[in-house]
Amino acid sequence: MRQPVPHRYAAGVERVVAHLRDCIAEPATPLPDLTELAALAHLSPFHFHRLYRALTGEAIGQTVARLRLSVALRELGRGGSVTDAAMAAGYDSPQALARVFRTRLAVAPATLRGDATATASLLEKLASAPSRESEADTPLRVTIQDVAPFDVVVLRQRGAFEELDRTYGQLFDWALRNGLAERLQRLVGLPVSDHRDVAPGDHLFDCALAFDSTALAPPAPMTLRTLGGGEYAVLRHVGPYAGLEDAFDRLLAEWLPASGRELGEAPIFHHYLDDPEQVPAAILRADLHLPLAP
Repeated sequence: MRQPVPHRYAAGVERVVAHLRDCIAEPATPLPDLTELAALAHLSPFHFHRLYRALTGEAIGQTVARLRLSVALRELGRGGSVTDAAMAAGYDSPQALARVFRTRLAVAPATLRGDATATASLLEKLASAPSRESEADTPLRVTIQDVAPFDVVVLRQRGAFEELDRTYGQLFDWALRNGLAERLQRLVGLPVSDHRDVAPGDHLFDCALAFDSTALAPPAPMTLRTLGGGEYAVLRHVGPYAGLEDAFDRLLAEWLPASGRELGEAPIFHHYLDDPEQVPAAILRADLHLPLAP
C-alpha cells in the first residue's frame, strides 16, 4: 500500500540520513551523489536537494558535516587521539579536523580527548539538524493554477544573488536592440542553486524574460526555454526578494505534504511583479510557482 505523501517524504529523508551515517562510519565508503540519494528517498532528482533542505532545515552537505563531527566527537570521547578522530570521520588530516572544530564548535579537539561529559554535551547539540523557524502565525495562501506554456529567454548568472540586476540588464539590452522591450510580458527567475548554502561566487541563477512574440532567436549564451504547461501551486511573496528561498521552504515543508499533491517534473520559478529599483524592498511582490504532478 502506498504511503500518504507526508509520511513518504519524511521516511525518504530518514533513509537518506541513515545511509549517510552508515557511509561516514566507514571512511573507505564513497559518499553517494544527489542522484543516488534521491533514488534512495524515492524522490525526483529534479527537486530532491530543495525538498531535503526544506524538510530538514539544512543542505545535504551540512548534514554530512554534522554527522562527521559526531563521529569525531565519539572517538575523542572514548580517548582516541585527534588523528584517530580525523581518520574515523573521514577528514584529510588532523589539521582539517581542528579547523572544523574551531569553526563549528569553538573548541580545539585535543581538549576533548577522554572527556566523555563534554563530548556528550556537544553530541546532543549535533544530534539533529537546526530546527526550521516556523511562521505559523502567517498562514500560507496558496492557489492551484493551470499555467499555459510560455517561452522565456534565459541567461544564466554565476555570482552573488544581489548582483542579478546585472544579468537582467543584459537581457533588457538585448530586448531593446531587437525591438522587443514593448512586448515584455514577464520577468522570471529560475534558481539553480540556493544562495543560502553556496559561496556568492558559486551561486547559479537563470534570469529570464517572457515576451509576447513567437519569433525569438536569442544569441548564445542566451537560450530559449518553455515553462508552464500544467498545474502549479502559486504563493504570493511580499517582501525582499532575498527571502524567496525561505518562502519556498514553507511551501515545500508545510503546504505540499498536507496537500496530498506530488511534485511535477519541471523547474520551480519566480514571477517577479515589481522592480526593486522602484518599489521598496518591504513591499516587493513575486509569485512563487511550484510544479505539481497531474
